Amino acid sequence: MAVSTSVESPTRQGLLLRVLPPALYSGRVSALLERSMLVYSRAWLVFASGVLEPLFYLLAFQVGFGKLVNEVAGPGGQVLSYVSFVAPALLVSSAMNGAVFDATFGVFFKFRWSKLYEAMLSTPVGPLDIAIGEIGWAVLRGGMYSVAFFAVMAVMGLVTSPWALLLVPVAVLVAFAFAAIGMACATFLRSPSQFEFIQLALIPMFLFSTTFFPLSVYPEPLQVVVQCIPLYHGVELARGFATGVLDPSMIGHTVYLLALAGLGAWATARRIGTLLLR
Repeated sequence: MAVSTSVESPTRQGLLLRVLPPALYSGRVSALLERSMLVYSRAWLVFASGVLEPLFYLLAFQVGFGKLVNEVAGPGGQVLSYVSFVAPALLVSSAMNGAVFDATFGVFFKFRWSKLYEAMLSTPVGPLDIAIGEIGWAVLRGGMYSVAFFAVMAVMGLVTSPWALLLVPVAVLVAFAFAAIGMACATFLRSPSQFEFIQLALIPMFLFSTTFFPLSVYPEPLQVVVQCIPLYHGVELARGFATGVLDPSMIGHTVYLLALAGLGAWATARRIGTLLLR
């Protein structure tokens, strides 16, 4: 009696596994997340710096500059103390910085120098697994920073509305959008000196996305430019929830960030697949 020696491949489960080809996505995102956790478990000082940063920022504005600027017009014309105005913007900025750091610096060295992704792609892991896994870790890091920032805000009495609990999901969304776009950009970098271009984009974005001043202080032509900046949409969402002033424009801000995140994830997977599967 003939005995069959063929081994059937395991059934691919999940929606993405059924729709996407195996070479692109194999459902092993958790393996990349686990690796990142193991690596950073020995670099806890990096996270400690991100946790202490919000405390220093808020204390500086509470004790220092906040004494010079008493009140600012917030969402819906609501009058806020300056530190209450700035705090939600600093929260999402902190999430942005934490996510971008991992999605650019970390990805660049894995991609160009250690050739880690080439080794991964020799296993069942696909380009979309790598993209989602690395972006997911960057989002987790940005989310942890935002939780620390929110805790500092609560201790300082800056959480005054129940809607402020949504500040953390907003920060996670901002981290997702910037991590996805940042990782896509990192695949175009060829030397560490080119990280200056990343900083050249981040610093003006941080300074001019209504982080420290309301949109009304800018001339009308510049207001249009500011409203196109990704961080502006995160700042406006966070400030609206922090004050409990909700309006329909918040839907537009959310859609903008979701679209940016989706575009970045798609571009990252495409770039990794094009460069490493040729």
